[in-house]
Parts: sequence; structure tokens; C-alpha cells
Amino acid sequence: MSVIVTEGLGKRYGRSVVAVEDLTIDVRPGEIFGFLGPNGAGKSTTIRLLLGFLHPTAGQATVLGLDTERESVEIRSRVGYLPGGIALYDSMNGDDLLDYLANLYGRPAPSRADLLDRFEFSERDLRRPVRDYSRGMRQKIGIVQALQHDPELAILDEPTEGLDPLMQRAFYTVLDDLRARGRTIFISSHVLSEVERVCDRVAIIRRGRLATLEDVGALLARRKRHVEMRLAGPPPALDGIPGVSGASVKDGLLTCQLEGDVRPFLQGIANAPITDLTIEPAHLEEAFLEFYADELGLSASRDRASEPAPAATAPDVAASSAHAAREPVGVASGRADREIDPEADR
Repeated sequence: MSVIVTEGLGKRYGRSVVAVEDLTIDVRPGEIFGFLGPNGAGKSTTIRLLLGFLHPTAGQATVLGLDTERESVEIRSRVGYLPGGIALYDSMNGDDLLDYLANLYGRPAPSRADLLDRFEFSERDLRRPVRDYSRGMRQKIGIVQALQHDPELAILDEPTEGLDPLMQRAFYTVLDDLRARGRTIFISSHVLSEVERVCDRVAIIRRGRLATLEDVGALLARRKRHVEMRLAGPPPALDGIPGVSGASVKDGLLTCQLEGDVRPFLQGIANAPITDLTIEPAHLEEAFLEFYADELGLSASRDRASEPAPAATAPDVAASSAHAAREPVGVASGRADREIDPEADR
């Protein structure tokens, strides 16, 4: 059974603002699933729908086999959640904050000590009030609270935002260990190098609609590699070689684009007077941008300019328990960041 399933999921505000539309995805057990898109594409709205903080205006979704509208309280007790732009209770110290948030989930925290060690939290750090924490420390304690109860599914919104390179490496190691233990991770991010590093499959969302859902390897295969070849004589004939495009020669430097299998290209240049050859490796960033330009017929600049601004958000008051009568959160910030619309969620 898939861990997350959405079928035609949609969220509209009034008649004109479309946050998410006709979203159909599935997330498999034990995979790290990347959810990609520029700011304002609908990533955080989708997460709030999955956790029951927002009610869909179309379609349906299940998380861990539970309906996101009727069983959202149980979902939140079984899922670890790191919201984007995490807000914390500044008057608490680190230890008390982690205890409080663990109680919201209603589960013990067997992984806390190991996570604190990996993210280099000392006892002195944990006794300090959260108001004194740096941005990086706030992000680290947000990750710890999301994973300390060893959840079946972790939903992480921009998880490495504010982390230095050493802590990013520690985070990736944690993800590798979770995957090895069969846990499922859903990562929303616009840092494409991060997604390329850790994810098995990725979904790309644009203006609230699913643009593609593919294995990372398949998406990388879409990318045209950039080739530079320094020559000591006449250039090789590249016409008709599969995957080669845009070849040009200037001052002894041949440049071209190469797509797909490199073997025909290497055979075609085998006898050329080459003094230096560079074939850039495929990266998800270029594949992502090429997908937007080629598949949607838009330049990167036009795409950025046309993206709608994110919907306004405002905090709700935290519930005292993940099973309280009013809608609880059981998440990092201890409060639900709701997208505000005067009519949509009544």
C-alpha cells in the first residue's frame, strides 16, 4: 500500500485563486520522495492538505491509509512534520520544547539522543532558551522534533534551510539511515542539488498542477550535457550523430550539447585531434530548468515572472494534545499555519 496517495486533489480560494489543482501522486513505502517547484507553486499547500490543516475543494488524499479529512488527528500522531519557516516557543529551553512537542505526538522519543548527538546539540545548548538560538540551531531542533519519535512517515518542508554544510551532511546521513530502516520521507524543496542527492523519485509541481513524476535517474536523462573540446586540427564531423546538437567551433574550441547515450558521440570523435575534452555530468537543476522550458514552452525568466505569490498565512493557537477535541497539530511549531481565506474553509 502506498504511504501517500492523492487523487485529483485540489484547493481553490474563491473562484480565481488556484493553489493546487488535479494533483495525483503516490509515495511508496521506504522511499525518499522529492516534491519540487518554485516558490508559490503549491508545495506547502499540498502538505497542509495531507496533514488535514486545510480542507480540499476537490479530490481526496490518504496518508498511511487514513483519510486526510476524517482521520487527520491520527495521521498527525503517526507522521513527523517539519514546517517551512518553523516557529518555536521562545520562552522554552530546548529540552522542554522537545518534551512538549513529543507529548503532542503522543509517542515516546526513542531517537532523540542519537539525533541530538548527530546535530551537535550539547546539554548546555538544550538548557538555553530558544530565543537565543541561531537560525541554524532552530532548524536543527525542528528536524529533531520531527524525527525523535521515529515516525513511519516524515514530511519535511525545506529541511536544510539555514543549515551549514557540515549539518547538511549530517542531515543526509540521517536520511540514509531512515531509508535503510524502511521509513518513508517526503521532502518539499526548491534546492535541486539536495533533492538529487537524497531522493529516489521526484514530482515537479507548477502553478499547483503536477508537471511530471519520475525517477531521479530518468529525469537526469532528460538533461543535455554541455561538451567542450579543444582541438589541435580540423574538427570532427558531428552531423548525424545521435544526441548531438548546437555544435559550433571558434578558435579551436568546439562546443555542443549532448543528450542520451554518449557512446555514439565518443565513437564519432575517436580519431579527432583532441587535446582536451570536458563532458559535464548531468545535474537535476539543469534537467528541471530544461523541463520547464522544453515541456511547457516557457523560458526560465518568464516562468519565474509568471509564478503567483504564495497565499497569506497566519498561525492558529496550539492544541494541548494530539488528541484534543479542537483541531490539533502535533507538529514542530506546536501550531497550525493556515492559509487564510474568508470563504474557502468554512
